[in-house]
Amino acid sequence: MDLSLIPKLKHTDSNNFFLLSGPCAIEGEDMALRIAEHIAEVTDRLSIPYVFKGSFKKANRSRVDSFTGIGDEKALKILRKVSETFEVPTITDIHVPDDAAKAAEYVDVLQIPAFLVRQTDLVVAAAETGKVVNLKKGQFMSPESMRHAVTKVTDSGNQQVWITDRGTMFGYQDMLVDFRGIPTMKQYAPVVLDVTHSLQQPNQSSGVTGGRPELINTMARAGIAAGVDGIFMETHFDPANAKSDGANMLHLDHLERLLTNLTALRETVNQLK
Repeated sequence: MDLSLIPKLKHTDSNNFFLLSGPCAIEGEDMALRIAEHIAEVTDRLSIPYVFKGSFKKANRSRVDSFTGIGDEKALKILRKVSETFEVPTITDIHVPDDAAKAAEYVDVLQIPAFLVRQTDLVVAAAETGKVVNLKKGQFMSPESMRHAVTKVTDSGNQQVWITDRGTMFGYQDMLVDFRGIPTMKQYAPVVLDVTHSLQQPNQSSGVTGGRPELINTMARAGIAAGVDGIFMETHFDPANAKSDGANMLHLDHLERLLTNLTALRETVNQLK
């Protein structure tokens, strides 16, 4: 896939990995702009192609009282403002087919959540918008089976598709990344590693997902060494009080050092090809 085709995506000729990063969910305009400004500045300095990530709503929640969003149109308008303010493309999740056309008016990449990646109507609706489609690999799916999800997009006339690995269920309350799947899935589409959701500990008795954020550096470095095309990570300036997935987020203060190290590692990997 030619990254230069994505509007506002900078540094596409840098031979660096690309980054999908931001908060789990759009909690408000000020927080979104604050996070986007910091990441945009760091990635511009390191020549990392950057896409701002933020969910305009969260439909797959453990409990009925969990935060789901601030309102669809309000959140989508914030995503548009982030894109216009910092001249970066944006990505958001969609959950039902009707979301596709609605979100496509505001963002550049539509993301299919891992739990929903086998939903044909949803994947096709995303593909038919002409936007880039980011398919999160189901926690229950093999790397080989993602070929069929990719084909649903391409058979719908859209060649702009990525696969993002976010780990496979290991027991009931843990995730595991099988790095053997990276080269397999790269046969079908560019591959992104979701280093924060891969460290989730779902299905906790409290109904609030846990995580292992202290392993984000390890997971990210392993992904770059394995040859992923992109890195996905959620970040927040106050993870402890984030309204969604705070337990596995990277603190925004730690982002620059990690990206600096990953860029150096990527340069080494490029030399070994």
